[in-house]
Amino acid sequence: MSTLSDQEISASDLLMTAARWHDDGKKVALATVIQTWGSSPRQAGSIMIVDEDMTMLGSVSGGCIEGAVIQEALEIMNHGEAKILEFGVGDEQAWDVGLACGGTIQVYVERLDTA
Repeated sequence: MSTLSDQEISASDLLMTAARWHDDGKKVALATVIQTWGSSPRQAGSIMIVDEDMTMLGSVSGGCIEGAVIQEALEIMNHGEAKILEFGVGDEQAWDVGLACGGTIQVYVERLDTA
């Protein structure tokens, strides 16, 4: 897995990069924070893009759940069915992936399809 930048990148730049990756023939998924409760590393609207080679750009959690989101993104790239993922401090999976910040986060993951 590679990260292209640690800097904050605008949503429009992320979407343009995702479109370029797609135009280059790669499978691409888009993960978006759609809702948070309590303490969370990223706010609603935060975006991460992932390609089939596990190259990622952007962030949905500051790293504490991104591995799980990337794995789901890889599956979604292949079958195309979008999914809402939820991670929270009371969720056993959240502890497994390191979300101990005390909040809950929902992430919508979808395959990038262009018409």
